[in-house]
This record gives sequence, structure tokens and C-alpha cells, in this order.
Amino acid sequence: MTALAIKDLNDLAGRLRAIVGDKGLVTDAEDIAPHLLDQRGKYRGKAAALVRPASTEEVAAVVRLCADLGVAVVPQGGNTSMCGGSVPHGHGREIIVNLSRMNAIRDIDRLNYTMCAEAGCILADLQAAAAAAGRMLALSLAAEGSCEIGGNLSTNAGGTNVLRYGMAREQVLGLEVVLADGRVWDGLRSLRKDNTGYDLKQLFVGAEGTLGIITAAVLKLMPKPRSVLTAMVAVRDPDAAIELLAQAREETGDSVTGFELMARICLDFVLAHMPATQDPLADRHDWYVLAELSSPAADAGLEAAMERLLERALADGLVLDGTIAASEAQARNLWALREHVSEAQKPEGGSIKHDISVPVSKVPELIRRAVALTERTIPGSRPVPFGHVGDGNVHFNVSQPPGADREDFLARWDELNEVIHDLVAELGGSFSAEHGIGQLKRAALVKYRSVVEVALMRTLKAALDPQGIMNPGKVV
Repeated sequence: MTALAIKDLNDLAGRLRAIVGDKGLVTDAEDIAPHLLDQRGKYRGKAAALVRPASTEEVAAVVRLCADLGVAVVPQGGNTSMCGGSVPHGHGREIIVNLSRMNAIRDIDRLNYTMCAEAGCILADLQAAAAAAGRMLALSLAAEGSCEIGGNLSTNAGGTNVLRYGMAREQVLGLEVVLADGRVWDGLRSLRKDNTGYDLKQLFVGAEGTLGIITAAVLKLMPKPRSVLTAMVAVRDPDAAIELLAQAREETGDSVTGFELMARICLDFVLAHMPATQDPLADRHDWYVLAELSSPAADAGLEAAMERLLERALADGLVLDGTIAASEAQARNLWALREHVSEAQKPEGGSIKHDISVPVSKVPELIRRAVALTERTIPGSRPVPFGHVGDGNVHFNVSQPPGADREDFLARWDELNEVIHDLVAELGGSFSAEHGIGQLKRAALVKYRSVVEVALMRTLKAALDPQGIMNPGKVV
């Protein structure tokens, strides 16, 4: 790839403006600045320009120009990446292609249970549109008010509904993608059965824009839940939580939509720093589970099933106390305790993150051993384990010791990551459950995936992006 010379920047801007117009080109440093920093503030880059195309045709023309000039392209949606995947590098020779203007819902087919949406659609808006049509878009995560569906698919986002409905790649039937040479692949098929060769869409789901730019998608819809029940229970320990999950799936006919585990420190942080939150139970406990059941049936008997489940679990000593939400407002309050955990960590100082997964049966062992390793590696640090244990995904975050120097603590990020990731590998797990690779985890990908796997990924990258202009320095 020919590197873009600084003297060519003005010419590049003029040619980009000819494609996307004045509304589609941003060159002012102050306006570009919010797009140069990742969600965690760990990566800050520079860009020659920010392009905001309004159509697939404009995206294709921009990419063709960049391919001709050897200019690297960084696709971006809501810029909620946790691993630096949607921000440029620091040399300033890349352009950002932000898809937020492409936010049209092209079609909702109620009878086929599908929705066709452009990449810049905010996830919460798609959820609302599906609900208005009497359907449900199952993908749901904490950033849904600002993240965009193109980014969700590009990172294979997870969230709270994976246990029941699967990750982002399981919610998509078809894609429209601009390839690295500017060609457009129209794979917007709404078929549930299509056995015609390679499943090309799955190459781009989870590829973080390194193989092409997703511009639109056909998404699966589900029946809209008519019965939803939410409960918060204190459990004896993580082992009891996993046993409770198994019993809940059996007792409720696999109606479990969400199953979130939280250590007490999670609630302590939320209650201390998030206004309008309150302790769900009268007494303090070490571990909590937030469970949600749902059904498309209006009278699904979920409350009776939950009561039977908890009565037996109390008698067996798995559950110590609990509360069942009596209204939507109470359910929202219980979910707020879980959804604010990451935000509530910020006032507690530096936090080293781990987005890891293991087989569900090994979650208790993972937590016990990870806590011990953390305390041995950084004495006084505070493990904050929580997450979607129904699908084996634990966010094992670690807050700094009280009073410690924040930067000194964060300087040990790689050291602690390696300790925890080695444990995860031993347990047959993944060092990246739902946040992707981006810039943050490229070295881990090479270390923990096999030589054959990495070679296959690099072969695909070279075949689809021979110039290396699509989001370079990310994933592989």
C-alpha cells in the first residue's frame, strides 16, 4: 500500500467532498475529535478526514477512491468499541468512514419475521420499530441507546439475551457489504434455508471492518414477549448459581431469557455511585443472580414456575433470599443494578477489564481461581466479577486498591490480562467473549489461537483486502 503523503491531504479532501458533499465530509479537528477516542479512553488516534456517506453508493465510491490512492479506511458506527477497533491509529493517514447517516429501516416483513436495516441504525431504534410491528429484535446490550447495528454485526455483539437467542451472528440472515475494491456484494437475502455454497455473510460478522464495510443487514425477528418476569435472588455462591440456572431451564421449559451473576462488590459500587438505586434485599449477601423469564404467550404461568423454582432452591440451600418484580418499573430497577456496574466502577479508580468465557459448568472454578490469581498478582486490588453466566461470559473486571495510583495500576494491564487469559485457556475458554479483538487483543489472538487458525484468518484478509486498507492493525 502506498502511504498517503501529507501534501496529498487537501487533494484527498476535495475528491471525497465531490463524492459525499459538504454534509458528508468533516475536516475540522474539533468536530473529528469525538471520533478519535475509544469508549474506554484507552486509544486515541488521528485521521486525515471523517467521511459520513449517506448511501451504499457513496460508501462504495469512497472505498474505490481510497483503494486507488492506497488510503486506509476505518469503518465506524456508534464508536462504542471496547477494544479500540473503531478508532484510527496515531499517524493521521487514515480516513474514518462513519455510517451514522445511513439509518433507514428499509423493510419490516411481519410474516417472514425479518427486518432490513441500514448499518447506521441505532440498536434501540430497531428494537422499538420491531416492537411497534408486534415483533422483537432479540439483540440487547448496555450500549443499545448509542451503538449501531453495523458495528454490532461487525463485532459479533453479545449482550443479555445470548442465552436464549444467540449472539449477533445468529440474528442475521443477509448482508450488504462494500468490499475493499469498492464493489458491492448484495447478500440481502431473507431466507432461513439457503444452501448455495459458502455462507459469505459470516465472513464479515465479527471481522470488525477488516474485510469490508457492512452497509445493511436483514435481521431475524422473534415473537414479541407478552409475559416477562424478573427476579433478583441471593445465592450461596457461583456453584449454586449454575445449579439454579440448570433447574430454571428445566422448570420453565427453557423460558430463561437472561441470567446474570453479580458479586456483592458490584452492588456496593452501584449503590454508592448511581442515584436512585436501592438494595434489592433486606440483608447483604455475597452473590446475586438477576434472572428473567419471557414467553410470547400472555398467560405462560411464569410467576408460578418461578415460585416453584425458588421454593425448591431455598429448601436446597442454593438460594438464600429473593424478590420477584411486581411491575415493569420494579423490573427496570433490578436491571439497573446490573447495567450500571461498569459505569459505577469509574469513580473507584482504574479498572483492568477481562471479557472472558468458559463452558457454563466451569464458571465457578474460573471465578474462584481468577480471584486468587488477582489477589496474588496485585495485592489489595478488588475483583469485580459479573456477567452473562447463562452463556459462560464473565466480565472479570479488577478495580485498583483504594488509594493506589491509578496510572501505576493500569500499567499492569497486560500483566494481569496474561495471568487471567492463561487460566481461561486452561479451562477451554475464550479471552474475548463478546467485545472483539480490535487493537487491544491482537497479541492475545496470536498467542491463544492455533497457528492454523491465525494462518486461515490472514489468508482471508489477504484474499479480500490485498492492499491492506480495511481497518489495518485490527484483529489480524
